[in-house]
Amino acid sequence: MRAVLTVIMALYCRKHIYRTKARVVIIIAGMFLCSQATAQTFQDNSNSDARLRVATPLMAHPSNGPVVPPFSRPEALFMDPFGMTSWLRTRGIALTMDNTNEFTAAISSPTPGHPDYKQGSSNAGQMNTALHINWEKVIGLKGFATHTLFTSRYGTTANRMMGDWLAHSSEIYGGGGNVVVHLVTAYGEENLLGGRVSIAGGRLTEMSEFSASSLFCNFQNNGFCGRPKAAIDNQYITSYPAGEWGFRVRGRPSRYIYIQAGVYFAERGIYANSQHRTGFHFNSSNIVGQLAPIELGWEPLLGHQHKLPGHYKIGGQVISAPNPDNYYDAQGQPYALSGRAARTHQQTWSTWFEIDQKLLHHSYSNAEGGLTAMTGIIYNDPRTSLRNYETYVAFVDRGFIRSRPYDSFGVVMTYVKIAPGVSDTDMLDLSMIPAKTAPNHATGVQGHVTVFETNYQIHVMRGVVFAPDFQIYFHPNAQKNLKNVEFIGFKSQIQIL
Repeated sequence: MRAVLTVIMALYCRKHIYRTKARVVIIIAGMFLCSQATAQTFQDNSNSDARLRVATPLMAHPSNGPVVPPFSRPEALFMDPFGMTSWLRTRGIALTMDNTNEFTAAISSPTPGHPDYKQGSSNAGQMNTALHINWEKVIGLKGFATHTLFTSRYGTTANRMMGDWLAHSSEIYGGGGNVVVHLVTAYGEENLLGGRVSIAGGRLTEMSEFSASSLFCNFQNNGFCGRPKAAIDNQYITSYPAGEWGFRVRGRPSRYIYIQAGVYFAERGIYANSQHRTGFHFNSSNIVGQLAPIELGWEPLLGHQHKLPGHYKIGGQVISAPNPDNYYDAQGQPYALSGRAARTHQQTWSTWFEIDQKLLHHSYSNAEGGLTAMTGIIYNDPRTSLRNYETYVAFVDRGFIRSRPYDSFGVVMTYVKIAPGVSDTDMLDLSMIPAKTAPNHATGVQGHVTVFETNYQIHVMRGVVFAPDFQIYFHPNAQKNLKNVEFIGFKSQIQIL
């Protein structure tokens, strides 16, 4: 009954959250009414399998033969309806389904003098369905599995109403085509030598495995959730919910070290409805080049009892596909002045160094309980990027309240520096009389932006998580001429199967 009352209160707050900040306080107070169950979290859902396979060290005593790693089984509202889930999994088939919903509302007014800006609220969400098949159990094909993921997205995001186009206040917005079924990934994976070697190929999402962590989506803002936004600061890099043809090899020379590399085929319009609205556009007409990422990772289990997992990774990629310069034309002049098309670069690059480390473990919580710190930097080619670099620091403490061992508190701050060529182009465009339209929806010179976010994840009941959320944008759209913006809202996740 207490859990039911909490759900009713959360729905009431969703309806009225835009009226006052006090609603957030009511929701947080109401978390103590909830009964406890096992720990469903934002980082464990239908699209987490690929990231979890990267983040899981090799077994202590692996075999020398082919093996299919176990598929994740997140806590769900319906754990085993009519015995269906158990029946399927014993036969090598894992089916999961979840809904994620994100609501944000601006609690500050927009910058005066911009009639298109308005104070408002938005809601965005998605339904995910994942199908994993262990073909060793189905037909005896040792070590081979297939992974297919579908999504259906809806809604919009509130940050654009206030003039920001760099970091969606609702990460779940965009890229899904506004269709009932959008194909994200469909690929096969072979694991050899007890998991020491993994080979995958098909329709892949590059950033589900490179510069990837399931911890990122403990938050809601798109500048961090999914992956730090600078990691996909190129029109050809795929991140959920986009996929492209690719091939990836990962090797584990020791239990806690991995190295992985891949080749992905760059496609035009991977997030555009005109080309990939449903995700089923399989022909090669849009392929214009290749992406070649490589990453080295160390995944220790620290502490006396080896209960403090960490992930340390460094990587980069070369993108061999046409990318426009952000300042010069083909003759070496500013294209904002010459009126000519921007210079085209056939190669560009991106790099990253990222860390997450659990600092302490709460003995009264489950394996995910404890305080984890995250930090990192992504640095991109300044000639072709919008975000020259991004750095971040975050903390997630799951179970810091003993009576609420499966709740968590999180805080994150990201800083994005705009590439110098973009800032210079903005200055030239906006200095003309009449002013030209600047790129990236800029209404001022873009320089840098900081986003702060904090939330509290409430484990409402089995398979249900609800998190009141607060965000501040310092210099929205990286423009000093725009006033800071505050948002309140919530993120919810219901793991159905």
